Amino acid sequence: MVTFVPRQAGRLADVPTFDRGIGGAESNVACCLARAGHSARWVSRVGADGFGDHLVAAIAATGVDTDAVQRDQARPTGVYFRTAGERAVRAAAPAGGSEVVYYRAGSAAAAMAPGAFDRATLWSGRVLHVSGITAALSADCLALMRELTTPATGRPLLSFDVNYRVGLWRGRGAADQAGPEVLADLARGCDLVFVGEDEAEAAWGLSGPAAIRAALPEPAVLVVKHGAEGVTVYARESANTANTANTANTATDATATRADTVTYAPALRVDVVASVGAGDAFAAGFLSATLRGLPVFARVRHGHLMAAAALTVPGDLGTPPSRAQADRLAALDPDAWGALRLSAGWTETEPGAEVPTVGGPNAEVRNR
Repeated sequence: MVTFVPRQAGRLADVPTFDRGIGGAESNVACCLARAGHSARWVSRVGADGFGDHLVAAIAATGVDTDAVQRDQARPTGVYFRTAGERAVRAAAPAGGSEVVYYRAGSAAAAMAPGAFDRATLWSGRVLHVSGITAALSADCLALMRELTTPATGRPLLSFDVNYRVGLWRGRGAADQAGPEVLADLARGCDLVFVGEDEAEAAWGLSGPAAIRAALPEPAVLVVKHGAEGVTVYARESANTANTANTANTATDATATRADTVTYAPALRVDVVASVGAGDAFAAGFLSATLRGLPVFARVRHGHLMAAAALTVPGDLGTPPSRAQADRLAALDPDAWGALRLSAGWTETEPGAEVPTVGGPNAEVRNR
C-alpha cells in the first residue's frame, strides 16, 4: 500500500504536508530480501490507479518481481497515514503515542480471495512469507489466509508475521473480538512465526517467551521479539529450515514432539529515527540468513542488522548493509556487538570493518 509520512512532528490533525512512500508488511520483506541479493516476488492486488502505478514501480525498482501483481479496475489501492510510530497493538494508544490511520476497506488488496492466485505462483520460491495484517482486511482475505496456512505436501516453508494491528480488526463485529484467536490459529499452521512480546500480551494475554511457546507449539521455529532488548528463538529444526521447502509442511509433522533449542540474542544500540518497518526488516534479515543456511544465532543478528537499517531512516525501507558488511558485524564478539551504536547512514560508513576473529557468538542456548 501507499504510505504517507508527515514532514514534521505533530498530530495528524495538525500536520499539513506528507511525503509519499511505499509500505505493507509483505512487500517490505520482499524489498529487503531483493536488496540483500535474493530473488523475491511480490504477489498482491492494487488498483488500476496512480497510486497502484507508483507502488508497483517503486517495489519493482528494488529488484522485486511484480509480474504476479493484479490490477483491479474497480477498487482503489490501499493507503495509510501515520505519525512517528507504526504499531498499534492496543485499542487506546498512550497519550503522545503514534497515530496510524488505514484506508484499506474496499481496496484492491481486500478483494484477495481463495483462487485469486494459482498455486504454482504462490509456491514458486523456497519461502512463502505472509502476514496477519492480510487476514484482517476482509472475510475473503481471511479465507485466503486459511487456505495458505492449511498443511499441504509440497508447500514451501511458510513464514508468518503475526502483525497484530488492533485498528484493522476494530469494527468487524464478531471478527473484532475473534482477531487474536484467528491469528493464533493461522500461526499454528505455519513453519516459522514472528511475534512481538507486546503483541502476544495484547492479543492473547501471554507474558514471556515460554508462555508464548506453550501456546504455539506447532511451528518448527518461533521468533519472539522483545523490542529493543533482543530476541528469543525456539527451534526444533535438525537442519536448515529453508531446506524443508518442497517437502512436507513442518508445522504438523513428527518434529512437533522434539525438544526445542532456545536461543537468545541481544539487540543492537540504535539511534532511532522512526520505528516503522523495523519488524518487517528484521523478518527479512532472519529469512535471508535462513536461506543462506546460517545458524539460528546468526539469523537473529542478521535480523537485528536489517532492522537497524530501517530504524535509522524515516520511511519503511532503509538501505540494507552489504552482505560482506552484515557478515562482519554479525561475527562481532559479544563486547564489540554490545559497544556498537548505529545511527543514520551507517550502512554507507561500514562500521566495524576491522572485526576480530571469534570462535563463536555469545548466545544463550539451551534445550527444552
